[in-house]
Amino acid sequence: MMKWRPVLLSPLLFIFLVSISTGFHGLVLSHTIPEEHDHQHSNKMMRLELIHRHSPQLIGKLVHEASNNSMPKSQQQRILELVLRDTTRHRMISYKRGQYGPNSRRKNWEFNTSIEMPMHSGADYGAGEYFVQVRVGKPAQKFMLIADTGSELTWVYCSTRSTHKRRNHRRVFHADRSSSFETIPCLSNMCKVQLADLFSLTTCPTPITPCAYDFSYIDGSAALGIFANDTITVGLTNGRKMMLDNVLVGCTESTQGGTFKGADGVLGLGYSKFSFATKAAEKFGRKFSYCLVDHLSPMNISNYLIFGCTRNENSLLGNVRYTKLLLNVMPSFYAINVRGISIGDVMLRIPVEVWDAKVGGGTILDSGTSLTILAEPAYKPVMNALRISLSKYQRLLSDIKPFEYCFNSTGFDQSLVPRLVFHFADGARFEPLVKSYIIDVAPQTKCLGFLSVRWPGTSIIGNIMQQNHLWEFDLVRSVVGFAPSSCT
Repeated sequence: MMKWRPVLLSPLLFIFLVSISTGFHGLVLSHTIPEEHDHQHSNKMMRLELIHRHSPQLIGKLVHEASNNSMPKSQQQRILELVLRDTTRHRMISYKRGQYGPNSRRKNWEFNTSIEMPMHSGADYGAGEYFVQVRVGKPAQKFMLIADTGSELTWVYCSTRSTHKRRNHRRVFHADRSSSFETIPCLSNMCKVQLADLFSLTTCPTPITPCAYDFSYIDGSAALGIFANDTITVGLTNGRKMMLDNVLVGCTESTQGGTFKGADGVLGLGYSKFSFATKAAEKFGRKFSYCLVDHLSPMNISNYLIFGCTRNENSLLGNVRYTKLLLNVMPSFYAINVRGISIGDVMLRIPVEVWDAKVGGGTILDSGTSLTILAEPAYKPVMNALRISLSKYQRLLSDIKPFEYCFNSTGFDQSLVPRLVFHFADGARFEPLVKSYIIDVAPQTKCLGFLSVRWPGTSIIGNIMQQNHLWEFDLVRSVVGFAPSSCT
């Protein structure tokens, strides 16, 4: 590892996906109380607040002026904006799956105790829906990052030069002011081999040149920067702060396109030895969890991303069920082994191949995708079954695109809707609330909240479907636990 020295980066382009899942998303650490390092962490948890991109809580917290003043003015605008992001995000996820073969190797790691962070909805990478506030460097500098369960790399907009100009009204990490900022040499094995999956560049003009990345997105956006290790400061539930040292951080010096408009960067929560989620889980009980409230909830209701073993049993409204995480099937994503969908206790006729990642199918949990996306052979049976139960309501022939089925919800009684259930291979069942798949789109207007993708294709259980449930990811046992919850 070495301290940064100025270099010119090659303009070579590589394709890379940084996803942020989630519909997930913020960490508020505004208090100034004693700090402790990552070896002093027993019996604590880390809690980060997740802020949804449409939450009024986000107004004024983003540096980009347009981002603070561009909240959708109506529920319909809000939903259609989410749909547009979901479509872009699914293309990115599909592309990323093509970058990694089914035999991609991953190294295991160990974990140890607990953290908690507020998630508020919000960013644009096709790009995930929740923001987290974190602090980077020594002394710590504060940023609002996209919380992304599909991204391995944590990165911030960054300047490595001693003369600083705020470009495009962005909040920028001043790397030269951080005593803990250490670049990774381009000649190192880490740069040439370990960071290859993060598309490190092979160019290395001098031994002291930092390892660089230069990647672009399917929507035409691109980011260029250098890899480094630095300290991230987080808040503990005992009121203290804690420093996580030697976290891999991307120092992004330039971007193109509007993908990350408003955000200061990305907090990588994907499954990878380099992600923030892994680094934090090593210190806090080897697991993390989140609970998302209704996206239409009032602004004083927060979502939280929690690292650690502590769970609020009083908020649970049912038993915790567990199903296997297929962590090596779709690298960096949290894949699950769905085996079928039933509606009204009737199992739908869906080809088993739809759920098999080895033949181009499979299902992931993603906090950065809002709606639930189903491969076409699953989408059609689900839509047909639900349409029958809604036939008594007036269908709106001018359906709100891209929703296939919308209706006048005057007099709607959700108790008459047959329940949809996801069935997992190990016998676990996930039964979302009706309002999570028959969604409010406009006044007196509801739509079936599913999107379709061509087969073969990845199905995604999005953050709206996950709402009002606790989701607990145990990276040692390779399982995810879930239960209905008030999320308090």
